[in-house]
Amino acid sequence: MAEQAGFLVTEKLVKRFDEAVAVDEVSLSIGKGEIFALLGSSGCGKSTLLRMLAGFETPTKGRILLGGQDVARMPPYERPVNMMFQSYALFPHLNIWENIAFGLKREGLPKDEIQKRTDEMLALVQLSPYAKRKPHQLSGGQQQRVALARSLAKRPKLLLLDEPLGALDKKLREQTQFELVNIIEKVGVTCVMVTHDQEEAMTMASRIAIMSKGRVLQVGTPQQIYEYPANRFVADFIGNVNLFEGQLTVDEPDRCAASTSIGEISIGHGISGSLGMPVAVAVRPEKISIAKTRPAHVQVNLFSGRVKEIAYFGSYNTYILLTPQGTKVKITEPNGSRHEMLGITWEDDVFFWWEDMDAVVLRD
Repeated sequence: MAEQAGFLVTEKLVKRFDEAVAVDEVSLSIGKGEIFALLGSSGCGKSTLLRMLAGFETPTKGRILLGGQDVARMPPYERPVNMMFQSYALFPHLNIWENIAFGLKREGLPKDEIQKRTDEMLALVQLSPYAKRKPHQLSGGQQQRVALARSLAKRPKLLLLDEPLGALDKKLREQTQFELVNIIEKVGVTCVMVTHDQEEAMTMASRIAIMSKGRVLQVGTPQQIYEYPANRFVADFIGNVNLFEGQLTVDEPDRCAASTSIGEISIGHGISGSLGMPVAVAVRPEKISIAKTRPAHVQVNLFSGRVKEIAYFGSYNTYILLTPQGTKVKITEPNGSRHEMLGITWEDDVFFWWEDMDAVVLRD
């Protein structure tokens, strides 16, 4: 986590390519030692922003402060920054030790210092026994760790990762996420990573910036962004969500309500809005309970529907319901034991409900 605020700061950073605005007045403050993720779909501007931090693109306007120094117009080789690419860009004709040592040799460091740092990096990424192998003799995950070791060998103040695990298959990617975080935290380097994979960002980053059309829509911890999305785009982009469109009918400091297509929804927080204004109520599928019989204890946010789809995912089931008003609702229920089933099947009429604190009202 961050030790101090504002080690890396971008101030109203803009990048235009002719008339197209790729990055639109992005202001961020990233703490020292933080792993910070830029998350968004293709074309949202996250890679352009990363390339400006690296020095491969010059900002149209705005500042990039690293440790208080403006580096926005400094060439890449003068910045205390290193970037690891998705392709790893390892030299196929050099062995692993030589790949890691390459940048140190280019800097003209003494031989004993190169030896010491390279051996340290090999040990850090747990590849000392593979020092004499060529890149093609390693697995994808091992190659990825070599690329990381090479990036860290020069002891950069800022490490940039561009889709760091994109070339790995799903299972290896999940395993490598934790390895990568442990290595980065052990070194204590500040890290900014770009990814379109929300699970990767949620697993690896201490904070995330959600980007769309060159702008940052929300910055927060994974929990803040998932539980309290700032708008419809963020709610829909991160995880699965049910969005019920409606109008605000009650707005008090500690609660509000909205009239929607499935009926009146009660929410456990106020929004300081105006009655009648359009809103969307966001409810995550795992927050919703489902049963064949009407629950006696539930007083609010109780609705009915018919089961149209069921999908089994091992650790949980997903149900798609259709309400009498024609609204689709997605519900996920964990499978607690091998024999635990709710006894619900296709075309069953069911009840579903959630706590008023589990819903979030979105204006935008």
